[in-house]
Amino acid sequence: MSITFGTGGWRAIIGDGFTKANVQRLALALARKMEDEGAARRGFLIGYDRRFLSREAAHWAAEVMAGAGVRCLVVEREAPTPLIMFAVKYYELSYGMAVTASHNPALYNGVKVFTQGGRDADETVTGSIEDYIAALPEGDIPAVPYGDGLRRGQIEIIDPMNPYIDSIIRSVNMDAIRSRGLRVVLDPMFGVSKTALQTILITARCDVDVIHERRDALFGGRLPAPNSKTLIGLQSFVLENGCDIGIATDGDADRLGVIDDRGEFLHPNKILVLLYDYLLRHKGWHGAAVRNIATTHLLDAIAAEFGETCYEVPVGFKHVSGKMLETGAVIGGESSGGLTVRGHIQGKDGIYAAALLVEMMAVTGRRLSELYADIAARYGSYEMAERGFRFSQEEKARINKLLMEDRQLPDFGLELQRVSYADGCKVCFQGGGWVLARFSGTEPLLRVFCEMDTAERAGEMAARMERFLGLDSRNLE
Repeated sequence: MSITFGTGGWRAIIGDGFTKANVQRLALALARKMEDEGAARRGFLIGYDRRFLSREAAHWAAEVMAGAGVRCLVVEREAPTPLIMFAVKYYELSYGMAVTASHNPALYNGVKVFTQGGRDADETVTGSIEDYIAALPEGDIPAVPYGDGLRRGQIEIIDPMNPYIDSIIRSVNMDAIRSRGLRVVLDPMFGVSKTALQTILITARCDVDVIHERRDALFGGRLPAPNSKTLIGLQSFVLENGCDIGIATDGDADRLGVIDDRGEFLHPNKILVLLYDYLLRHKGWHGAAVRNIATTHLLDAIAAEFGETCYEVPVGFKHVSGKMLETGAVIGGESSGGLTVRGHIQGKDGIYAAALLVEMMAVTGRRLSELYADIAARYGSYEMAERGFRFSQEEKARINKLLMEDRQLPDFGLELQRVSYADGCKVCFQGGGWVLARFSGTEPLLRVFCEMDTAERAGEMAARMERFLGLDSRNLE
């Protein structure tokens, strides 16, 4: 099976596409690319999460790097993806990788590749890696056994956890948090955020509880993505114990999910909006925001009030971080729960975002529910509907032709402002509101998003798009 990168790296089903042979081919292709670019002498960094075969795959890749003469630094502990990105920047390396499938179901694993500064590899880089993979000759791949590589110094074990935690502590108003005595419950979703996030919050004198902290390669039978369906246990804990906030992170801790003080799921759009408003209004920062095409336009309204700009980019955090670097934006994020802030790593970090949310509560002295009520009172209501549909290859071809080639649209009963085909099909309406249909780059799903002034209207407009595309509710995610 070929190795193809999507919006969040390469992901495949374990034992089907995700195999030792494919991991080795990917590592060798990276080693060849680094050698041709003169980057091999700087070394390579590998980290891994808690998924089945993640540690083993990290070792397979390290053995190939050593066999290719590239010194390999291995984070020999289950590590958050943002920590690995931070380490690529911290050690001033040209490339690194995390073995993870992020929020995908447990039967998946994969690889995320990072470039200089700890950024997600963009399409130019991943396309080049695919070309190097295709050019590899058949046959055995040279590899140095892991133990031999360690003894010879070709493989080196590192632990950048403390520098990573310290970087967040320096960026957050710890004194303000200490003054509040907040009660926080963490849900790592059987993933890798506990050590870093618990350490930060306890250092800030928060009262911290943790649920779902053990390793479970099946993620408790749930999707390791923090959403309203998967955080029922966190919601119950917050309500039963009177917590100020419940914080969840996805499998590799680059995404964030929140339960507020009333036990309600706080949509990632609202988290992004709260933090942007906080940075501008309370911390006095200046700068644009960046959002992907499927993220709330409420960011645009906040940016406009402060004389700033909100930039729209395709789905894939590499586009968000790239535009942030280009424009000096304050914040960038996506409706799936990933965000970053200027001055931190150039990629998603659920741990840093969580710490900043807690700072916001401490500095303002207000609950999350109160803070968002103020936002809604100032800017009006922005409500999102989102659904994902499974499809066959025949259905994908039919939908793609109808929507992207023939460019046909349903009758929404509203005047259109513009239609974009930059990443799927996005229809924006006069007076506000929009609907988007696009194929996921990380999962075999067609996703439909809609934002309107009420949840009912958002559901209605999304349903019109779904009926037009012939989507079957029996195929809902």
